[in-house]
This record gives sequence, structure tokens and C-alpha cells, in this order.
Amino acid sequence: MAIADELQRIGAPVRRWARTQRREYTNGEERPLAGDLGAMGVYVGLVSTAAAAVRASGRQLPDRIPVGDALLLTVATFRLARRIAKDPVTAPIRAPFTRFEGASGHAEVAEEVREHGGVKHAVGELVTCPFCLAQWVGTGFVFGYVTAPKATRLAALTMTMIAGSDVLQFVYDGIQNGGLAPRSEGVDEAE
Repeated sequence: MAIADELQRIGAPVRRWARTQRREYTNGEERPLAGDLGAMGVYVGLVSTAAAAVRASGRQLPDRIPVGDALLLTVATFRLARRIAKDPVTAPIRAPFTRFEGASGHAEVAEEVREHGGVKHAVGELVTCPFCLAQWVGTGFVFGYVTAPKATRLAALTMTMIAGSDVLQFVYDGIQNGGLAPRSEGVDEAE
């Protein structure tokens, strides 16, 4: 019991400091600071575990990554993060944390975080934010590239091809709808 009491005594100022920071930061809004801290802890834990596994396997890290591979992984990270965060097909992954709000552009949905404050809020913000997910997806691609470069290149190629196809779909749609037709000079926009 003496150890538990001592930990309580030592931890009390830290808990007070954390409550003060939360109160001053949130400005009365529900913000999932503890959930965000938990998500960061999970990320650091996963990266540390993966790094330890790579080290234990004896694999050597590449001295540098060829520009072509870096571009491939970058586009794939963009496409996969957006797919997870916005695609209607991946809605079941987000559903426990979000609420459907409606369509949001071509083949994307708008969703809101279902619960405010706490872990579900933090996860909801993460899974609906392609910018936030890119960190996780990119890290996965990097560890994949180090441990299984050929398979990772194939997976990245698939997502990069989909991103290219998306661009072509928008171009085609623009052509079909006259959005890419040349404008006549001298035509008044108000007519």
C-alpha cells in the first residue's frame, strides 16, 4: 500500500496540471485530448514494435529510397488514406465512430463524429480525416517497403493506379458535361 500511496502523492500534481491544461485548451468545447493522447500512444507503440521487429529480423534499412518508389508510395498513401476516410464502401469501418451526413462530392461521403469527448471522438476524427490517416498509412507503407518491398510496391501500385483512374474519371466526366469545352471569347458571363 505504501507504493500506491506514494504514486498517488507524486501523481497528484501531474493530474492537476493536466486538468488545468485541458480546461484552458478546450475553452469549454468537448475535445478528446485523452483519446488523442491514447491514439498517439498506440501509434508510438505500433511504430516501436515494428521497428523492433525489423531490427530483430536483421533487415538493413535502405540507404535511400529511389524517387520512383517514393512517388509511388506517396500517391498510394494519398489514395488509401482518402479511401479509408471518405469512401462509401469503407463506411462500416467508420460507422461505430461517426454519423452519416450525406454525399460529399463524387463517390465520397460526409460524416460527423458521433460522440464528443473521449476515445470514440478521437477515433472518429482520425478515421474521417484523410490528412490524419496519411500518417498511419504512410508509416505502414514504409514498414512494408522495408520488410517486403516487392509486395509493398504491388500494393502501392494498385492504389496509385486507382488514383490515376480517379483523375481520368473526373476528366471524362468533365468532358461529358461540357466542363472542359473551350470558352468563346467575348461571351458575357451574365447572358
